[in-house]
Amino acid sequence: MVAFRNGLNPYKTAAVMTSSPGQLVVMMYDGVLKFVSIARAGCALPESDPQRLKMVQEGVARSIAIISELRSTLDKEKGGEYAENLERLYDYYSFRLLKAQLSFDDAPLAEVEKLVGNLREGWAQMLVAQAQGQRLT
Repeated sequence: MVAFRNGLNPYKTAAVMTSSPGQLVVMMYDGVLKFVSIARAGCALPESDPQRLKMVQEGVARSIAIISELRSTLDKEKGGEYAENLERLYDYYSFRLLKAQLSFDDAPLAEVEKLVGNLREGWAQMLVAQAQGQRLT
């Protein structure tokens, strides 16, 4: 009941609560992709459309918030070079998203969408391989 009052979807809440850490990362990448898509739709609107600014700003802000959360979960001690590389990627994504927000330019958004999509696909493939008991190299 509380979930409904707060505007949260109880099914999504249950999915998050029962997901593995790897599945949560994929879900977060899905969130970034969703909000980048909203920002891109805003960029495509005419300058005179009152929704344009709101869509771009909200899409970018929510994308950056998710990326910041991903960055905060990096364990550089255990992840070593991989964690450091992901941190650099997350910094780059945030930089490009802010550039898009300031210029209403779709190109940085398209770039982030492609890069995050590739990263998301890699994580998803890794999870499938793990579920099938395959050794990852």
